[in-house]
Amino acid sequence: MALMKLLPSTAEGGARLYNVAQSLQFAVRILENTRYTTLLEICQHNDELPDFLRSHMQVRLYHDARMAEVCVSQQISRLLPSYDYPNPAMHQRDEKEQCNHFLAEWLRFCLAHGYSAQALAY
Repeated sequence: MALMKLLPSTAEGGARLYNVAQSLQFAVRILENTRYTTLLEICQHNDELPDFLRSHMQVRLYHDARMAEVCVSQQISRLLPSYDYPNPAMHQRDEKEQCNHFLAEWLRFCLAHGYSAQALAY
């Protein structure tokens, strides 16, 4: 439900930019919107950081269950529910759970400190 407060409306082009600090911005963009789910992309915009340090994730919202799930995070293109350890990619056993916790912390931070800068056109 917290993520619904940050969602852009489709009339605005499906994306919105949020400022949360002087040089820290996040863009929330709707990639896919269906009857029961919405796929979002959340990207950090900070020109001072290299690309590999900027947060990037795709989140699927399940409308009927009122739940969000991180599907893609950083360079992991498909998160599995759990991983054997050790594994070739050296993912943590609970990598998906950690990504979902990061999303929850990010939401609390943005709702407490962020403000919408503008709608973006993609």
